[in-house]
Order: sequence, then C-alpha cells, then structure tokens
Amino acid sequence: MTAQILDRTLTAYRIGDPAGAHPIFDATGSKLYPGRWNTPASPMIYASAHYSTAMLEKLVHGSGRVPPNQHFIEITVDAGLSYEMFSAAHHPGWERADGAVSKPYGEDWLLSGRSVILIVPSVVARMEQNVLINPAHPDFGRLRAGLHQPIWWDTRLFA
Repeated sequence: MTAQILDRTLTAYRIGDPAGAHPIFDATGSKLYPGRWNTPASPMIYASAHYSTAMLEKLVHGSGRVPPNQHFIEITVDAGLSYEMFSAAHHPGWERADGAVSKPYGEDWLLSGRSVILIVPSVVARMEQNVLINPAHPDFGRLRAGLHQPIWWDTRLFA
C-alpha cells in the first residue's frame, strides 16, 4: 500500500476516561493492551470516523457495563496530511479475533511511517471505519485533539 494525501479535513472521535491513568489522546493503552491492529511494539491511537462508531467500539469492549466517567474528543486531521486506506477485500481474515492478518498489517504500517493515519473497517459495524493514528509519525503534531466532553449513555443499551 502507498500513502495518499487527504484532499479534505477529516474528523475522528475517541472515547476515554480523562481522569484515567492515560490521557485520552495517547497510545499507552494500546501498548499495554494491544488491539486488533497492533502489538506492544507498535502502539497506536484507536479512533473512529463517527461518534456513534466510537461508542459501539467502546461498548463492545465494555462487557455489558456502563463505562464510568467516559468522555469523547474530536480529532481533526487536516487536508494535506497523509493517510492509507486498508482494503478488507484484499486481506481475507482481517476480522479474525486472533489478529493473524490485521496485527502484522497494522504493525508494518506503523513502523514503516507510511502515513499519519490508517483507515480500517470496524468489526462491530462493518460499513463504518476506524481511524488508527501513528503517534511516532513526523506529522502527528499537526493533528488537533479538541477538549474532552462527557458522554451520556442511554441506559437502555445496558438492559
């Protein structure tokens, strides 16, 4: 894959606990608890292209409990920055829980420094996209994370 240059501004959303051990806009959690796309050697920031997808991603990892003290941030990725788009059609098995396809791809992307963001499909909402952010990329400092705002969970989600 090769990096492309964004021709528009992209907004991504990330959810976390602002009073937690790690800032919301930080990759430490993915180093300690690797996700679908990374190993401890390739920490990255997981975000979603839509607020609702960020909520679904948080819920699927929350074991059916209301996550305490959750806030969201909007992350702005300006036009002119680099991105890569993962093609699920060209990588069968990317959605497998063992990460046999997704982890090597994500780690290679991050360590190569090909782009500041990688756009991947969401497993929980296949038509939606997640945005992986490379905090080691030279353009990382050009991304802007807004102020965190509280999330109001509808209790019917946890009935």
